Amino acid sequence: MCYLQLRTLLFLAWVVGYIAFLLAIRRMWTGKYVRSPLARSFFMNMVSESEATTLETQEWYRCTPDLLGEAMQPLFVQSHLDSDTQAFLRRSVEKSGWMFTQLYHSFVSTVLSPLVSRTSINGFLSRGSMFVFSADQFRRLLRIAPEWRAERLLDLGAGDGGVTDVMGAHFREVYATEVSLPMKWHLQRRNYKLLGIEEWQQAGIQYDLISCLNLLDRCDEPLELLRAIRQALVPRTGRLLLAAVLPFQPYVEIGGKWQRPQEHLKVKGKTWEEQVTNLSNEVFRGAGFEVEAVTRLPYLCEGDMYKDYYVLDDAVFVLKPVDE
Repeated sequence: MCYLQLRTLLFLAWVVGYIAFLLAIRRMWTGKYVRSPLARSFFMNMVSESEATTLETQEWYRCTPDLLGEAMQPLFVQSHLDSDTQAFLRRSVEKSGWMFTQLYHSFVSTVLSPLVSRTSINGFLSRGSMFVFSADQFRRLLRIAPEWRAERLLDLGAGDGGVTDVMGAHFREVYATEVSLPMKWHLQRRNYKLLGIEEWQQAGIQYDLISCLNLLDRCDEPLELLRAIRQALVPRTGRLLLAAVLPFQPYVEIGGKWQRPQEHLKVKGKTWEEQVTNLSNEVFRGAGFEVEAVTRLPYLCEGDMYKDYYVLDDAVFVLKPVDE
């Protein structure tokens, strides 16, 4: 009995010490992410009123078309910071200031991370929502009108379904796949038709649009995935919407650990433009696709107690299958 009480006291002491440590780090965090009410108010106003003029957000969408090559230059679609993106940033800033919620999230993440993938932890905590494109950016990339409708969308690796919502408004049936169980719960609450990781290839269904957003660098067999997608598209009119984080650094998350994929996909080039061109000419063409449009967008993720949001550099492609 005394032994159990001692263990309980030690555990409580560890929890208190851990929270104190997090609070100490939080107070030390300075600069852009300072948490004083005055600084937060200033930053919120900056996001809502003048974010589009900051150097950071200009870099999110910057492209030098001359570096893309003659064939790719006319396919590039210039994107900009819009109201939907600004709204996501404002929500992220607000959530990162919820001190006790962020402390709880950090504690749970630390305890579960050796056993559970980060994606599942985020799904369990309902945090870490992603933003790839707004509704307007999606329509401009696919060159469709707001009233345009098609039959079927399949979103591979849909996460919590936030990005699926943006696309799903244009389709009568929305299918999704996801590995993480907590993320599947979110998708079920949104009433999307869930398919197994292998089931979507075997269901005999053909899709007007298949989205593969930031999945190519996180799957074991990326080239096999591209070939399977090609077979599942509606002939002639079907399209693949693919986003890839650049520079391309493939890793697979298994049980909270990261390892190299079995099928290593090497993308050549040092700049964003060079890697976009290499993906188009070597990877996509070899898998039976050609680029119809491409844009540069920030891949945004809700932040935590240390950062208001996280951002990666995305290339978003519209790909159409070509005759082999």
